[in-house]
Parts: sequence; C-alpha cells; structure tokens
Amino acid sequence: MAKLKTKEQTLNKELDFSRASGNGLSLASDPAGIVNFLDMVNNLQGDSGRGYYMEMSLGTPGQKLNILVDTGSSNFAVAAAAHPFITHFFNTALSSTYKSTGRGVAVKYTQGNWEGELGTDRVLIPSIAGTLTINIATILSSDGFFLPGVNWQGILGLAYPLLARPDSSVEPFFNSVVRQTGIPDVFSLQMCGAGLSASTTADPTGGSLVMGGVEPTLFSGSMWYTPIKEEWYYQVEVLKLEVGDQNLNLDCKEYNKDKAIVDSGTTLLRLPVNVFSAVVEAISRTSLIQDFTSGFWGGTKLACWLKGETPWRFFPKLSIYLRATNTSQSFKISILPQLYIQPIADVDGTLDCFRFGISSSANGLVIGATVMEGFYVIFNRAEKRVGFAVSRCAVNGGIAVSEISGPFSSADVASDCAAGGLLKEPLLWVISYALVAVCVVVLLILLLLLVLPCRHRDRSGEITDESSLVRHRIK
Repeated sequence: MAKLKTKEQTLNKELDFSRASGNGLSLASDPAGIVNFLDMVNNLQGDSGRGYYMEMSLGTPGQKLNILVDTGSSNFAVAAAAHPFITHFFNTALSSTYKSTGRGVAVKYTQGNWEGELGTDRVLIPSIAGTLTINIATILSSDGFFLPGVNWQGILGLAYPLLARPDSSVEPFFNSVVRQTGIPDVFSLQMCGAGLSASTTADPTGGSLVMGGVEPTLFSGSMWYTPIKEEWYYQVEVLKLEVGDQNLNLDCKEYNKDKAIVDSGTTLLRLPVNVFSAVVEAISRTSLIQDFTSGFWGGTKLACWLKGETPWRFFPKLSIYLRATNTSQSFKISILPQLYIQPIADVDGTLDCFRFGISSSANGLVIGATVMEGFYVIFNRAEKRVGFAVSRCAVNGGIAVSEISGPFSSADVASDCAAGGLLKEPLLWVISYALVAVCVVVLLILLLLLVLPCRHRDRSGEITDESSLVRHRIK
C-alpha cells in the first residue's frame, strides 16, 4: 500500500499545470494554452431548484441555448421541437453543419424522460479555443423533463460512455472535448446557491464549470480525494454518516446500496430508504423542534417561520465519510443546515417557508446539489478520483455552510463497502434483452405447435400430428 501523501503534496500535484504570474496570482491554464480557467469562472447560472446551466452555441450559424450541467448522465441532448415550458429550441434545419445519423434515442431520468434522434454538429464552447464536432441528441418529444420556470433547453451529460444511449458507442461530450483539444481529462464544478431560495421566482445564482483542470481561486483549504469505484456514474464509496456528532451505526453497505454517486443533475441529497429513515429519526431527536409532521420529512409539506426567523439554528450539521485514496483512511464532508433546510417561498411577506433537502431513494445514494453547493468538486477522470474542497461561495450571512476534515482511520468499516450491491443497470438491460429473446423463441414454438396440427391429410396419414418430424424434434 502506498504511503499517503500529505494534503499539500496532493494539492500541488493537482495544480501543477497552473502558472504563477509576476504578481503572485495563479494564472490557471493548461500547458497547451487551449483553455484559460479564469475565463470559465462564473460561466454557470441557476440554482439547486432549477439546475445549473451554461450558454452554448450550436450549429452553423450558431444558435444559442442554455444547457443543464449533469454529471449523472452521458448524453448531450437539446430540444429540437417546441415545448410549452421552453422559450426556444435548436432548429436543425437552420444549421448547415448538422448531420443526422438516423438513429433513434430515448433516455429516462429519475424525473422525466425524452425521445429523439442522434446527430452531430459543431459546438462552440465558451473559453475553449475553436469549434468542436460533438454528438448531439435532438429531443423531439418528452414527458416531465422540461419543467415550468426552468431556463435551459438541453442537458450536458458529463458521465462515462457506459451510460450513453442508445449504447456506449456514442461518445459523450467531455470525451470528445478531451480527444479533440488534448486538454487534461479533468473538469471541476462549483455551484453557488448555498442557502438561497430555490423557488421558481427567485433570481438565478451562478457557478463555474472548469474544463481541463482546477481553478484555485474557487476553493479554500485543502483538497481531499476519494477513488472512483466504477466508471459509469461517478461512483464513490461512503463509509458512514453522522447527524451532529452522532454516528448512525449502520452497516456501511447500507450507504452504498445499490450505488453511491456524485450527481450535479439531482437536486437533493438522496439516501437509501433505511439510511433516510435513520437520518430523519436522528435529526428529529437532535432538533430543538419536536412537532414536525411526516409531510415535511417526506417532501410534501413546507415548514414556515415568521419572516427573519431563520430556522437553521434548530438543526444539526450532517457529515458524510468518504474513503480516501489511501484506502485505510477516510475524510468527511459536512454540510450545515443552511444547505439541507432550504428556503423555498415567501408567504404574504410575513412568513419564510423551507423544504427538507433530503429524500429517500430506491436506487442508491446520490450526492446531489444539496451537498455539492457546499464544495468545489473535481472530477479527475485521468486519475480515477473525485476531489472535494470547501467552496469559496458556500457562505450564507457571512457564515461558511460547509466543512471538510480528515484523515480518519477506516479500520472500523469493511474493506469494500460497495460490494454486494445490485447488478449495474447496463448488465440488467443485457439480461432483460436476453429474457425477451427467450420469450420470443418460446412464443414462436407455441405458434408452431398450434399451426402444425392443422397440416394433416386425413386419408393418407402421410403427415399427421403423431408422425410430424417437427413434433418429435421438439420432444
């Protein structure tokens, strides 16, 4: 087992492609000069309620669209037909460089789905030199995907090829960027909506998507890394959860059932059912307020206070322990209640209402925007790890709403908490298709059995039900 590097050594390794200017300011750019990270600062708009998006130009001549940033999927897809909840769409007929592949594609998310057609076109990416040719899925119909109040017209899937639809031969957006530009296979994400209203009437905040590396002005303190367990989603390994200083004391496999992922496209922190129940019980027991209804915890009701009476002092912080790159150790990322007790509405100017920013999940633990808004998150695909540092914009009322600390020994947990989970989705699809094929074969055989008895000659007996070669081969 390799000796654990100091946090400073790890940080310097991550930032070794930054350059120092004469005045000491770090000029963040990749060695080839293709990108300037400082130009990518504040290139996102949005919030946790509506998602974070960036403006991109597609086609020739360019058509500008706002594209949702999603680390939990792998297709770059844009609206290509009118929809009641969007203001405009990508008109492929107006682009001289759009090429359809003739392949259909359909994608289903935790919320919503869409269908469309695959094609390619030129995409102008802010702060990256030149125009790139990218696989684009044109959305022709959808259900529950575009929502009222959103200001984006497409989705930028930044995960691995294994999640691409209809199959992994469709090169995802960031893979294409790395291949065509030669920038490092690293991107980083800062989302700056901590403690701000997630209602549809609030002004959008912002953030930064840095492609090619890390921008040091966006975080403070040390960077901590956790290994990527599998390259499909950004799957990580959660070792334990704490509410306040109270360890939930669940088997670590409960936290990773059936996976634990980092997903910017998911609004809330989503927890497996057993973990969610334990967290709610612990928060209820720790909170200074005892009369919350189940509707608040279940996400169907808001909790309201008189305007100006912020409720955050009544709730504990929540900590997630992640396995470190030295697998015998861990570190913890902590969020204060300003991140998970989220302002959502102003009632008559007299009440401020809040929602619970955590929900139960039937398909794994998801570190979504509720947590990610507290951190600058580095997706270092080249070294197969995800990094966390305290985001400089994770401040509310002058108070930092996130913390990170470590290392801690992981000797008290299993060596592989992700083991024994459910089969991965792509494998399930293969099994499903195989079962469908078997069913088709059985149905064909049954049809033959129904048809063949009719093919007999009553008088000669040459071909009868009893003497049929087909029947005996079946036996």
